[in-house]
Amino acid sequence: MRVNRILLSSALVVVALVIQVSVLARLHLPGAVPDLLLLTVLGLAMVYGHVGGALVGFGAGLLADLAPPADHAAGRYALVLCVIGYFAGLVKPENGRLKSATGPMLVVVAAAIGSTLLYAGVGALVGDTAARHVGLTSLLFSAALYDLLLAPFVVPGIMALARRAENDPLAETNSSSKKATDISSGWISAGTGLKIGGQRGGLGGLKTKARTRTARVGRIKGVKRL
Repeated sequence: MRVNRILLSSALVVVALVIQVSVLARLHLPGAVPDLLLLTVLGLAMVYGHVGGALVGFGAGLLADLAPPADHAAGRYALVLCVIGYFAGLVKPENGRLKSATGPMLVVVAAAIGSTLLYAGVGALVGDTAARHVGLTSLLFSAALYDLLLAPFVVPGIMALARRAENDPLAETNSSSKKATDISSGWISAGTGLKIGGQRGGLGGLKTKARTRTARVGRIKGVKRL
């Protein structure tokens, strides 16, 4: 990933996690908790693609696993968000812009249901049966509803920031300097008739022509002296 992607993703994930833990988790809503971290990963994945989405999801999930008051095995949510970020990145359009809001909303609903099922499934493998006591059906419905209501305020802004950060100033500077070098080289070669850039034969040919002309001048002068 590019440096600007890493910096932006890290900042957004940290802010989302802080709001998730300090605000959303304390609302005591029935069923699930609005997953701001999931929406952040979805927004970044739909701009960065499946590889970037998987990397961002893994990092965000691992940070959530280690941040207090986490009460589950480390790596559990990292696996969930890694898979969700990968599949969400598959819907990335070629130009990085979505034509309508229907696609992202469907992705949000599918991600909310899929992350809940995957989290409960991984928990069942490690012996965590909390989802059974709460009720898996109510968790699925509330997770999809809360995330769908929160998504219009989060996902478009995340995608806009990610698209704006794609304009890397360093990359533009390097490309512009390279372009300027190419233009200057072309201008010099056009003005002098020389090909610059590792072609030693042109300089060697000039030296040979200069020696030939010198020899001719010497012969002519010798003839005049006689």
